[in-house]
Amino acid sequence: MEAPTATRIDARPAPALRRYVGSYVGFDLRGFPAGVHCGPPGRVLTAVISLSDPMEMAVGVGDGSPVTRFDSVAGGLMCRSVAIHHDGRQYGVQVSLTPRGARAVYGMPAAALAHGLVPLDELLGALGVEPVDRLRAATTWAARFAVLDELFLRAVGRGGGERLFRARPEVAEALRRLVAAQGRVQVGAVATELGWSRRYLTERFRDEVGLSPKTFARVLRFEHAHHLATAHDPLPWADVAAVSEAHLVRDWREFTGRSPTAWRRGEVLLKAGWPPKGRVVPTGRVVTDRLSVGRTSFPRLPFPFLQDRPATLL
Repeated sequence: MEAPTATRIDARPAPALRRYVGSYVGFDLRGFPAGVHCGPPGRVLTAVISLSDPMEMAVGVGDGSPVTRFDSVAGGLMCRSVAIHHDGRQYGVQVSLTPRGARAVYGMPAAALAHGLVPLDELLGALGVEPVDRLRAATTWAARFAVLDELFLRAVGRGGGERLFRARPEVAEALRRLVAAQGRVQVGAVATELGWSRRYLTERFRDEVGLSPKTFARVLRFEHAHHLATAHDPLPWADVAAVSEAHLVRDWREFTGRSPTAWRRGEVLLKAGWPPKGRVVPTGRVVTDRLSVGRTSFPRLPFPFLQDRPATLL
């Protein structure tokens, strides 16, 4: 059996895309035990294109949600994990879109995709066929990311940027404040500062984002807790709860379908212990001025619904 290897390659999109597309991530995981990975909810919309076999995914972990096969998939903002069934090999590229990017790239508000998974080609149509084929035929990560730039620039240009209309500036500001505080802010206080009632803010926010501001704040706190729990030197669970201000057991059960302990025990990629203790992880050279290539330290899980930090959300 081959030794497990995990490669992660990060890239920033072209400057003209950065208000819409937060990041590209290439990933290649091999030799891991088969299992089901929980793709946690977070602040960005995620699209994934497989470079090998179709992906088997379900919205919900251990709750009987149907498993669907995707060659490429787009997901909206969610308040539960996506289950990724794998045989120990995962190979593809992941794109993180801001809520603003949903309008620009897909031509619809982020709310239209909330809580669901959709084949990417249904959203991009004929525009996405040739670039996706080229993406799979490319032999270097630099070439793949260049194809993604071309694809998303064409998608944005097709509709002239954000199509239909922009989100209300008050919604954009509420989203910015929630993200800046990592969800540790009172929604009522934000509404008051914006000159809206809490109910009106909730309705307008949900219409654009797909989650209520209260739920989005909980997702942000969970996202922070998940980041701490999967750090290279993870904090004890009690410290994770204190730092993130998350209701740890309740939120972990709701967002992953498992208790924190069961989640850690069930993540086969974490159990594989990549990289092995004492092993030096090689780093590749920089291949462009905006592309860094290297092998990641586990357990920062690279697939999918990664916890990115885009600068501009709306």
